[in-house]
Formats: sequence, structure tokens, C-alpha cells
Amino acid sequence: MIINNVIRGFSKLTEEEKRNFIAGLCIDPAQAEDRLEHFLVADENERTQFLELSENTISSFHTPYGIAPNLRVNGKVYHVPLAIEESSVVAAVSHSARFWAEHGGFTVTGLSTVKLGHVYFRWFGNPSYIREHWRQLKLFLLERLKKITTNMVGRGGGILSLELQDETLMIDNLFKIELKVETVNSMGANFVNTCLEDMAEALDMFFNLDNGQEGRKLQVAMAILSNYTPECTVTIEASCEIDDLKPISGWLPVEVFTDKLRLAYQIAHHDPYRAVTHNKGIMNGVDAVLMATGNDSRAAEAAAHAFAARDGQYRALSHCSVNGNRLSIGLTIPIALGTVGGITNLHPLARLSLEILGNPTAKELMGVVASVGLASNFAAVRSLVTTGIQKGHMRLHLSNILNMLNVTNGQREEAELYFNNRTVSFNAVKHFLHEITH
Repeated sequence: MIINNVIRGFSKLTEEEKRNFIAGLCIDPAQAEDRLEHFLVADENERTQFLELSENTISSFHTPYGIAPNLRVNGKVYHVPLAIEESSVVAAVSHSARFWAEHGGFTVTGLSTVKLGHVYFRWFGNPSYIREHWRQLKLFLLERLKKITTNMVGRGGGILSLELQDETLMIDNLFKIELKVETVNSMGANFVNTCLEDMAEALDMFFNLDNGQEGRKLQVAMAILSNYTPECTVTIEASCEIDDLKPISGWLPVEVFTDKLRLAYQIAHHDPYRAVTHNKGIMNGVDAVLMATGNDSRAAEAAAHAFAARDGQYRALSHCSVNGNRLSIGLTIPIALGTVGGITNLHPLARLSLEILGNPTAKELMGVVASVGLASNFAAVRSLVTTGIQKGHMRLHLSNILNMLNVTNGQREEAELYFNNRTVSFNAVKHFLHEITH
């Protein structure tokens, strides 16, 4: 039923009916329907599986899937799948990865994998009652959770700690129970939330044992994992001799290049306006690997930006230092990810991505993801302090425009030569093509 453009029961329509309805919103419904149909997976089994990954699916949205070769992490070389529409990112990561691979690569110097979540509740009785009964309540909760955690414990994970935290200074009567867990190779969201919801149910049960008198003083607000994971982080570093930077220092003397590079990182540490864009350059690489491997890039973004502001000011996640004749770059970033379970098992390209990477453990993948992020960041800062960021962007922008205009190989060569040192815009390219063909 459609009333004033509001449709009811859309989710109950068949796949074809949904597609027909949406195509009818377009200027050329037949063309729109053909386009939606064209991008669906051809294989019937995979198509059904893909359509069921999300709600109200009518087609699939394709993102370029490329490879950044030669990423060396802890001595091992990876050829890393990236799912991203911005070709300059793939080019930048590839160039940076090769440079650092030839100078020792990236090294993981710190890694932790603690995930956490909370049960928030209000207690309207005497606060001391909660504290006095916490030990008994904790044992009660842990005993109940055994039925959920058995398999995870068997894989080497499980509950690490369970703590009561008084939040009454923040909000009247508010307490929370913090759960910390190890989920091994799974991202662990479902596991954590299952544990938390069971704990919320157990809270009501525990306090209602006393003839319901104390139970009426308890109100569970919610039980949910946190995507802020300051104890699930990876730290990576790379370093080289300053003279090794000569091939990438452009027209600058290597000492000047090194000084400008270090200054750029210092600015990003102190100035939030620069730090946001600096960190976006890191997440360009991070998100591309997470997308390719079926991991949650939205959670990673949220965690990274919260981590960047952990001291009260938003700062750069990466750093650069010079010690004698060596330059070092480094990055610490929170990344909660998995190599088993969820979409990593369901999406064919996600499975293939992990296979290309050698079926890494979650810890190994954390190192790869962080290294790609730092490689992307280094390449961007290097461009900023030498040629500027636009030169590479404009070259790729020109390529996209030429593809859009369906030029011949000869026209492409002439356009690339003409616009080598000229401003690129759609109208300028179109005008140039008109001039050389008429």
C-alpha cells in the first residue's frame, strides 16, 4: 500500500517486485531495472546467499577490488586486497609499501586483543547494597555465562574480567558492569552481546530472589558491546636511514624533505584541523582492507577517532621522529576484527581476500591492516611536503573523465600529454577533445 509516497510492506515484496517499484522512481524505469539486474550475481546459489546478507536487497553495489603488492610486515610479504573507489589510495599504498619493503618493512611492536561491553542499570536503593553484594553477584553471573562461553574457551578465548563500575557522578543512580573478553579469531560482536544480554537477564533474577523487594529497585537500561576498544590495539613501526629517502624526496634536498616530513606529523599532532585529514589518510588504507576482508569498517572508524581524542584533544594517530641519521614512523590504532565468522565466511570475495593473504589469524591481520594504514598515511604526507596532493589526484581524475567520454587510445595519449601541467576539469577535457577531433 502506498499513501503519499510512503509504502507499507516493502520488505514483504518479492525481489522482483521491489526492483520494479524502485525502478519506477527513475526517469527511465526500463533502463534502471536493467542496471539493477545487471549487477546481481549470476550464479543462482551465490545470488541467493548474497541477497540474504542484508534487508531489502535489490542489487549489489560494486566497488573496485585491487591489490597493493609488496607489503612487508614482520618479515613476511603480503599482496593486499583493497576494496576502494579512490584509485589514488591503491597507488599510494603500493608505492609506499614497496619503498618500506626495501628498507626492512613494518614491524608490529605491540598488540592486544581485549574486547569489551557493558550492562547499564539504575539502582534506586542504597548504593552500598550493590557494592556489598557484588562478589556474590559476580560469581552468579560467571556461573551462568559458562553455558555461553564453553566453545570460546575451547578455542583459547573467553571472559577475562567482570567489574562493577559506579557511574552515579555522571548520571544519578547509574551503574554498569564491564565485561572484558578474548574472542581469538572472531570479531566477537555476537558473542559479547549474547553474554551481556544474558547478564542483564540474570541481574533481574538475582535481585528478585529476595521476595522481589530489592528487584523493584533495579532497572536495566541496556546491554551492548562497545566499539571503543582501547585495549584491542596494534602498534607498528618502520624506519630507514635518512639517505634512503633520496629517491622519494622529489626536488627537495633530503635533509629539507626529512625536516618537512617531521614537521607535517608534528602539525597533525597539535592541530585538530590537520589531524582529522591526516587520520582520514590512515583510514583510507585501513577501511579498504577491512572492506575487502568482510570486516566492519564503521566500527573501526568510530574506534579510531575516539582513540585519537583520548587525551581530550583530537590528535594524529601516527607519528614521525628523527634520531641521528634515521627516520622512524609509527602508528597505534584500535582495530577489532575477525578472520572467521560473519560475512568473512559468507562473502566469496572476503573469503578469497583472506586466502590471498595466506589465511592469517586475527592478530596477523591486525598487523597487515595497520601497516596499510601507515603506508597510505606516509604516502599522503610525502606528497603534501613535495609535489602537493593534487598532482596525483588530477592525473587519476583525468583518467576517469577520459573513461567517461569513451576516448580512443590515441586521444588518451594526446590528452595526458596536454594536461600534464594544466588544470584538469570535465569542461576543459571536453573542449580539448573537441579541438583535436574537429
